[in-house]
Amino acid sequence: MKKFSYYSMITLLLFALIGLGFLSTPVNATHQLQLQYPAIRPMVFVHGFEGSGQQFESQAMRFTTNGYPQNYIAVLEYDTTQFTPGGPTPSTYLLQVWTNLDQLVATLLSETGASQVDILAHSLGTSVVYGYLTSSSARAANVAHYVNIDGQASYPGVPTLALWAGADPPSFAPSGRSMPNATNVTIPGVTHVECATCAASFLQMYEFFTGQAPQTTDILPEQSDHVWLAGRALLFPQNVAVAGSTVQIYKVSSHTGARIQNNPEATYSIDATGNWGPLKAKAGEHYEFVIVPTDNTPIHIYYEPFIRSDYLVRLLTSPAGPTGIDYYLDKSDHQSNLVISRNRELWGDQGINNDILAINGVNVVNEFICPLSKLVTTIFAYDYQADGVSNLNQIIPLPFFESYFLTGVDLYIPGANPPNGKIRLVLMPRGGEGKMQVLNVPNWASTTDRILVQFNDFLQWEDIPCGFGGPFGW
Repeated sequence: MKKFSYYSMITLLLFALIGLGFLSTPVNATHQLQLQYPAIRPMVFVHGFEGSGQQFESQAMRFTTNGYPQNYIAVLEYDTTQFTPGGPTPSTYLLQVWTNLDQLVATLLSETGASQVDILAHSLGTSVVYGYLTSSSARAANVAHYVNIDGQASYPGVPTLALWAGADPPSFAPSGRSMPNATNVTIPGVTHVECATCAASFLQMYEFFTGQAPQTTDILPEQSDHVWLAGRALLFPQNVAVAGSTVQIYKVSSHTGARIQNNPEATYSIDATGNWGPLKAKAGEHYEFVIVPTDNTPIHIYYEPFIRSDYLVRLLTSPAGPTGIDYYLDKSDHQSNLVISRNRELWGDQGINNDILAINGVNVVNEFICPLSKLVTTIFAYDYQADGVSNLNQIIPLPFFESYFLTGVDLYIPGANPPNGKIRLVLMPRGGEGKMQVLNVPNWASTTDRILVQFNDFLQWEDIPCGFGGPFGW
């Protein structure tokens, strides 16, 4: 008889727990820390390739947990498909991005009364900001501190903290990177995107900005049992507003993902800014966000419960037609298609350090789907060629294996219109001491509806421990 490995035993235990239908418990604790360091400045985050302000979502909540005002935190978003760094002269588009950053900095200084801002940039965004800071002494004079996250290594002439991911694969970046004249810190055990979103990086950012350690690196619930939610509805990866669409927000059952009532909690018409909100939401509750675009194919987006106010919620979808990824997904009236994202890489070839993501009891994170070298943050799960057969060892070609961060898995998920069941997703993150993140969503048919599931890149206090006899009385 073949001997089970430790990893196999953990996997079997996970699948056994999936069938029990454990649910998260609503937040009822109250936490709010007071900032004790008076000399704080507003900040701007600039994302990397195929990114958005979403990559700063968790860090923004850590800053507000430690007393930063919400209006001190801003993000600059741009279309990375138009930006090619390293040219002999800045492109017209890059010049426009710099102008947009000028305007954002001016607005922050005016609204907060600060004399300078702090800037953070990730990956491709570090090239954008390096060019910005070195293009003009007046621009550089407005910046007190700069955090360069796992990107270019040239010193921009302002006080700089350079953060490097300690576990990036050699095919992506060489080890031992450093920036002359900067404070260099390597974050061990993290890869490229996680370097921007993890608590260890936040600790370095906060100390660099304020000169002291934060009171906590956790994201804590607010004093109120309500939170405020706001953000943008955008086309991925262009970061262009889904103009002319409508965003509807529903409270849903944590058991099934089904709507609790027919009428939405709120409805927003999306203009050229893409902005929606703010919505006064119930902390710890489950919500469905629906984008109803002009082609009338609803996009249903599901998040874990919100425990803090969050103004960087990004409702992302792809354009219709050949320029959008959804165009390449096989569809049928009897299958559901899923897009599953987390702003932390999913590891599938690292043994006991793997993540586990089960869809209806089937783990889809393995060495074929999520090798470390791919730095996967988004999985497209669908029935490849719509043949009703799953093949978890199938490497799906275009468009998934042409770039980093994206992957596809051939998984048949029964679907219907209207939905006649649920899809259960259970994520057991590496390093989470066996805790699980659980979401249930309706099995919308892929021919009529699209489904996106967004997992947190951090664990909340109510995430489920993997084991019996815990505090929830199992």
